[in-house]
Amino acid sequence: MTTKIKDIELEQKLIEHRHQLHENPELSFEEYETTKALKGWLAEAGVEMLDLPLETGVLAVIRGEKPGPVICLRTDIDALPIQEATGLPFASKVPGKMHACGHDFHTVSILGATLLLNARKAELEGTVKVIFQPAEENGGGAVKVLETGVLDDVQAIFGMHDMPHIPTGTIGIKPGPLMAAVDKFTIDVEGTGTHAAAPDKGIDSILVSAHIMTALQSIVARNISPLNNAVISVTRLEAGNTWNVLPQTAQMEGTVRTFQEHVRDQIPAKMQRVVEGVAAGLGAKGTLHFTKLGPATINNEKLANWAVETAKASGLNVITPTPSTAGEDFAEYMKKIPGAFFFMGVSGNSGLHHPDLIIDEKAILPSAKFFADLAVDMLKKVTDL
Repeated sequence: MTTKIKDIELEQKLIEHRHQLHENPELSFEEYETTKALKGWLAEAGVEMLDLPLETGVLAVIRGEKPGPVICLRTDIDALPIQEATGLPFASKVPGKMHACGHDFHTVSILGATLLLNARKAELEGTVKVIFQPAEENGGGAVKVLETGVLDDVQAIFGMHDMPHIPTGTIGIKPGPLMAAVDKFTIDVEGTGTHAAAPDKGIDSILVSAHIMTALQSIVARNISPLNNAVISVTRLEAGNTWNVLPQTAQMEGTVRTFQEHVRDQIPAKMQRVVEGVAAGLGAKGTLHFTKLGPATINNEKLANWAVETAKASGLNVITPTPSTAGEDFAEYMKKIPGAFFFMGVSGNSGLHHPDLIIDEKAILPSAKFFADLAVDMLKKVTDL
């Protein structure tokens, strides 16, 4: 009976905290009030905080009463530049900004795990660091945290993303590739401008761009093994400024998503060959600018399998999720630290990054309790990695 009352009290507190965060969303590297609020909630609970030499973000630590390894729980705290359309009583008060990706859910879930762990120090055979990370959405926050060195002693790291299409009470755990590497490209096409009524007098940069877009799809269809995965999407084509002139230049922009690093490494050269070759064949010049952003999120097999055991013991339904071609900068930690990342079900009404996304707040407490249980369990196991 006592445990149930405590659960109810914690759940209500976390829901109230989420409402405050949801009403006051802040974009990447602008999470000043979010940082202030988190520090206040942690201090009120008597949770120790360490110096994090960044303008935003918080680093908490729970030191167990027994010696052992150091692990880390990570959450992200930033919002998106989206106008909210949920109609919720605690909808965003900030025009053009919204927690449309569920980072407010992530934050209070891991906050709840931190509070639970702080009350379970006697069970901890080691130390748990908790990073409330800024700037996941623009992909720069994890790198900034790593550059500070505050996680240099961490032996394993864990995180999650809410998934609206997965029911509350269910968690997706999968060893190996879970989320894709994210790369960006820009293609400049230079032809010869001319009157639209006399196309033979110039080289149509729009037509050349269309041929390049079509040819790029042959890379995935015919140059990448069917046993591997890749997506090449052109998301912007910009050319011309009037109705009766064929423009001299055009520009395309887009993204590439991959799971296997060797596939990721192959694609820029294949794209360059298509861009330059197709453009030259039509008398134009094509130039590719390719930028590698975040790597793929690839779960450590042992950590993922151990997490399945914890999730089941915590009362969650465990599924093997379909990998997502979205990106996640948690992968930056995994380049240096063994890690596992999970999909937490929240029974949402629409997809992530959607202005009317509403999640089930009944998912908060089970998520918090799972991560607390996970930390306790992983401190006993990570020495076997």
